[in-house]
Amino acid sequence: MPKSLDIRLAFQKRLKDIRQLRQLSQKELGILAGLDRFVASARINRYEQGVHEPDLATIARLATALDVPTAYLFADDERLARLILAFNQLTLSEKDRVLKSIEAK
Repeated sequence: MPKSLDIRLAFQKRLKDIRQLRQLSQKELGILAGLDRFVASARINRYEQGVHEPDLATIARLATALDVPTAYLFADDERLARLILAFNQLTLSEKDRVLKSIEAK
């Protein structure tokens, strides 16, 4: 059975991992997500450290800024997180084909 993370820890890890993968500083991500530029870095840092939790609207803006589905940020299993990112990159017809294949099992 794959190891799963607590949902809060999953969010913290995924947020930091994808921000770094996108080569964004905490301040840059915060600004892209619509946070005030004077608090953007500190706010993202607090989200990544688990000191504060963003509201749903902020989570949606973070996901948009990072070009990932919000589900990725909460995936508590590494394979599921990778699957969400890969699925997001597919065309609509490819997504339909993959779903049909999976659902047939």
